[in-house]
Amino acid sequence: MMRRIVATAFDKHDNLHIAAFATNGLEAVDLVRKLQPDVVVLDIEMPEMDGIEALREIRKEFKRLPIVMFSTLTQKGAQEAVMALTIGATDYVGKPTSAAGSINEALKVLEDELIPKVIGLGERVHRRDLTTPASVPLAFKKLDACVETKYEPTPPDKPTPAPILVAPAKAVVIGVSTGGPMALMQIFGQLKQPLTVPVFIVQHMPPTFTTLLAARLTANSEMTVREPESGEKIESGIAYLAPGGMHMALVKEGAEWVIRLNTDPPENSCRPAVDVLFRSAAQMYGKDLLGVILTGMGQDGLKGCEQIKAMKGQVIAQDEASSVIWGMPMAVVKHKLADTVLPLDKITDEIVFRTRKI
Repeated sequence: MMRRIVATAFDKHDNLHIAAFATNGLEAVDLVRKLQPDVVVLDIEMPEMDGIEALREIRKEFKRLPIVMFSTLTQKGAQEAVMALTIGATDYVGKPTSAAGSINEALKVLEDELIPKVIGLGERVHRRDLTTPASVPLAFKKLDACVETKYEPTPPDKPTPAPILVAPAKAVVIGVSTGGPMALMQIFGQLKQPLTVPVFIVQHMPPTFTTLLAARLTANSEMTVREPESGEKIESGIAYLAPGGMHMALVKEGAEWVIRLNTDPPENSCRPAVDVLFRSAAQMYGKDLLGVILTGMGQDGLKGCEQIKAMKGQVIAQDEASSVIWGMPMAVVKHKLADTVLPLDKITDEIVFRTRKI
């Protein structure tokens, strides 16, 4: 029934073609090898081989193939979805069940959520201009200060300009969307010890998912990652993940800065929104803030990065080649707000370097 509903929805779009349907995980893996599709939509609960195992098998051979998990939004389904997202799935959409609503409701979920993601991921596959923006070169000195130079060749008849010393950041804010759970797993998994500053993260995800993601990140890292309570005092060495469905802002109450959660209207169609966090953090930390903008669709985080740069803070953007969707980082790079543009596997070291005390 669900395969027929998906076919009906996809048939309305001329730029979508269903290469094949698989009735179980083993068949899915075999069809991916034979047909090499642009995008895979994969259920979690399947006979013969479930979606998690099928995902692992596909990822062994197809590292960059976009795979959207499409399964029920039960508690068990959420746990399995977060597991999938942290081991290689590109994105996730909750599958409507025929018992819970009409076919029209199911078609609406497909039109509003699944199809835009499939089209966006497919367009990325077909792009041929995946050139990576040049990273800002860094010169590392014994004094452990961060040294930057502009990415401009020096004419041979002119002396090399003196490097600019940048003070270590006292807090880190991270904004991420599509492809984020896997990116965060890599960044936090590479930490050899906890950072000495607080970290604040907005990952576009629904409630429950963020709770499960925080637990997965903590288990995979030397640093504790958790959802904060509203009104909680900020501690160094802790990473705070905004709960799904709630904005996270940093506010001053009396003599102290605390975390406040709210259900104000979405920004950039998102709640939590990266801009809400980045904007409030820029006001709190000023030049001592480091912003990190990672893979994701849209422009959430752009205005927040503008605020960070206006306060003389620093910004790192993920490069195109390592991003699942180069939307959020691209917006920041195109507006010349990034101090450096790096592949995902270099970002952890850069964060450590830019927060290291002199």
